[in-house]
Amino acid sequence: MNLHEYQGKELLKSYGVKIQEGILVHNAEEAVAAAEKLKSDYNSDWCVVKAQIHAGGRGKGGGVKLAKSPEQAGELAGQIIGMMLKTPQTPPDGKLVRKALVAQDVYYPGPNETQEYYISILTDRGRGGNVIVYSPDGGMDIEKVAAETPERVFKEFIDPLLGLRPFQAAKVAFNLGLTGQAFKEMRTFVQKLYEAFVGSDASLFEINPCLKTSDDRIIAVDSKVVLDNNGLFRHPDLAAQRDKSEEDPTDVEAKEYDLNYVKLDGNVGCMVNGAGLAMATMDLIKLSGGDPANFLDVGGTADAERVENAMRIILKDPNVKAILINIFGGIVRCDRVAQGVVDAYRSIGNIPVPVIVRLQGTNADIAKKIIDESGLEVRGAVEFQEAADLVSKVLQ
Repeated sequence: MNLHEYQGKELLKSYGVKIQEGILVHNAEEAVAAAEKLKSDYNSDWCVVKAQIHAGGRGKGGGVKLAKSPEQAGELAGQIIGMMLKTPQTPPDGKLVRKALVAQDVYYPGPNETQEYYISILTDRGRGGNVIVYSPDGGMDIEKVAAETPERVFKEFIDPLLGLRPFQAAKVAFNLGLTGQAFKEMRTFVQKLYEAFVGSDASLFEINPCLKTSDDRIIAVDSKVVLDNNGLFRHPDLAAQRDKSEEDPTDVEAKEYDLNYVKLDGNVGCMVNGAGLAMATMDLIKLSGGDPANFLDVGGTADAERVENAMRIILKDPNVKAILINIFGGIVRCDRVAQGVVDAYRSIGNIPVPVIVRLQGTNADIAKKIIDESGLEVRGAVEFQEAADLVSKVLQ
């Protein structure tokens, strides 16, 4: 689950990580009031208005703007809120900005130079641990840094049983070239950041930029936080922060039906019970000359209601030219699944694409008979190769 920047910062702050303070607003009037509050708290007319969407690259797309007065903050917020913000991480049409963060100006003059860094923490599944990825060259062009000067990107691997050791946090600060108070601040920042990562069951933290201010404070100016859905039951407060308006409507609907659904770019819709069988089915589709349009696991209880809901979700994709239902009847009987498919087909009504149903396992022969005698435009199969041949035929 993705968090907005303002939500991620509040999470970090709760673990003692220093952040760029800000106030969430929904219109120009609220932005003016927020800027006035920040002016009072931090004695500066300047502030930053930042669009809140689940996508990076907001600055390059015009979603982050500097205001030199509360009045200008209101004007800029009025421009940003309601715009379709386009970045490399949004759909081609962009994303609608519904709210903005008015944040304090942290690039103030002081005795030392201001410096931006990049710090992220993520799970390294290959090593079975976590890794801190960091660079002294933070900011909007971190992708260019990684591509052109990979030696400027460092990694610190963390044993999850031991946790982040003090010398590792110090090593991060050292490799970033920090000394004195800034070194101490960064060491503490990294330690607190890792505590927040583990404590919130996150799969990704990305702080870009992580800023050394002109008076040697280390703060998170931005935050990208992705939480592991499997750990959300331990964090109902975080789960409640889910913003469905930022998610694909089809994904939201699939989650409401408790279906494991991932949209892909192909032309053959898949409905399968079991993740392993789903992967094999997608391979089958590729070998048959098609491309999978989705991953959809209906689980072990593929009754008529679940089949109908899954069918409706698949049909929302205009690229789908055929649907392959591939069910292995172990716990569930194939004849019940077949009847569920027939009932769902009749409930939905006209289905504009060919439907192939392959049922294998308990009562598979009875299931095929139910499909064949239904009088519907449904093609039944028992063997894998038979299903593959049917997919190839309907796509011709």
